[in-house]
Amino acid sequence: MTDKSKQPIEEKKAGIKNKGKQDHTKKKETEKKKEVKKTSAKQSKKRAEQTKKTDKTSETVAAEKIVEFQNKYIRLSADFDNYRKRTLKEKVDLIKSANAEILLNLLPIMDDFERALKSMEDTKDCKEIKDGIDLIYNKFSEFLKSSGVIEIDAMYKKFDTDIHEAVTKIPAPAKKLKGKVLDVIQKGYYLNEKIIRYPKVVIGD
Repeated sequence: MTDKSKQPIEEKKAGIKNKGKQDHTKKKETEKKKEVKKTSAKQSKKRAEQTKKTDKTSETVAAEKIVEFQNKYIRLSADFDNYRKRTLKEKVDLIKSANAEILLNLLPIMDDFERALKSMEDTKDCKEIKDGIDLIYNKFSEFLKSSGVIEIDAMYKKFDTDIHEAVTKIPAPAKKLKGKVLDVIQKGYYLNEKIIRYPKVVIGD
């Protein structure tokens, strides 16, 4: 037969024991939470430090890139300035040499003119003077052609505002000459297929 007087004491002991276990469990859970918070705080701090470090690294890289681009720009600007000066000098030299070549080719024609003028003083034969002037004209004409200068054929051509420069209009002597060039006041010339001087013409009306 069980002693009923002992049961409350045993239950009380069991209750105390359970409470002790619960308190221990709660304590462990509290400690665990504290550890988790501590670990989390450490990790957060570590992440913040890493982020800060990464930001500093990014700023450093960006600053280095800016300096690099600035140096490249300065070098490129200097190179372009040198190129501009060089091409300008080459252009001036080219113009000078081209002019020198033209003038050099004109000198023999000047020599012929001087000879013709001298012969005009010493001779009364007009034929010799005419022959000398014809020689100079032909030589000069050949020089212009060899340099790419060609006369624009305008006489009796249909008037074209892209090619001709009208000076005046006169009545056309024939119906078929209306709107055509009847006289050339000043010759026009092409230089390598580009007009360098427009012919001044009279048009039939």
